[in-house]
Amino acid sequence: MAERVRVREIDDDEGRRLLRIIRRGAGSVVTWRRAQMVLLSAQGMDVVKIAGVTFTNADRVRDVIHDCNADGFEALYPKYKGGRPRTFTLPERREIKKIAKSKPAEHGLPFSP
Repeated sequence: MAERVRVREIDDDEGRRLLRIIRRGAGSVVTWRRAQMVLLSAQGMDVVKIAGVTFTNADRVRDVIHDCNADGFEALYPKYKGGRPRTFTLPERREIKKIAKSKPAEHGLPFSP
């Protein structure tokens, strides 16, 4: 028989917090989707149906629910910064932008503008 995974019982304040995250829609899509998963689980929906509604797989839903049960709402927020680290400093990026926006003739190049 399949394991039945459910989020722990959430109180009214936590429910309102989840609804705010979902309704606001601002911020991370990852947080929004995880909040959706947790709220649906709290409302009694099973993992397979949650996976269908949130366009993910059942294992991912189980992971989110387990993490939320263990770590609370902190599990809703991604831990990564994302993206490759910057390789240019701010002054270097400004200089590159200035050069990119300039005309070739300003640099002694024979190209037409």
